[in-house]
Amino acid sequence: MILKEQLYCKCSEALQERLRHVKKSILDLEDALHSETKSSAGDKHETGRAMIQIEREKAGQQLLGIQNNQELLQKINYNAKHINIALGSVVYTSQHNYFISISEGEIRLKDGLFYAISPQSPIAQLLLGKREGDTISFRNSLFTVLKVI
Repeated sequence: MILKEQLYCKCSEALQERLRHVKKSILDLEDALHSETKSSAGDKHETGRAMIQIEREKAGQQLLGIQNNQELLQKINYNAKHINIALGSVVYTSQHNYFISISEGEIRLKDGLFYAISPQSPIAQLLLGKREGDTISFRNSLFTVLKVI
């Protein structure tokens, strides 16, 4: 498996795990909402229902974020070679290595340590469009693009 495909798979697996967790949370909240309906009446009852509803809305927002990340990840062709840094690029710099994809954070592979970052992240915004040999300044540090895959 090529490096870019490995990074893609790690991001995809992490999204699937988050999706399972959020779906379970939603089911648990729905169960709690149904059991709250059957329990006591009055202000305590309404407060409990309201709290569960707030948690359900939060879980719904998390679900939407995961779906958006899945769509972004699906746009990546891990077989594509890039000269200029773009979505799906693996970027080696003098400071760190990046996979421009979704915001997944640190990924350790036998090929080294990579940071999966969103194209909207501040560092990605500086890297996008750059090529090997270009430099960027980020948080008072100079980075040189060493290699783009």
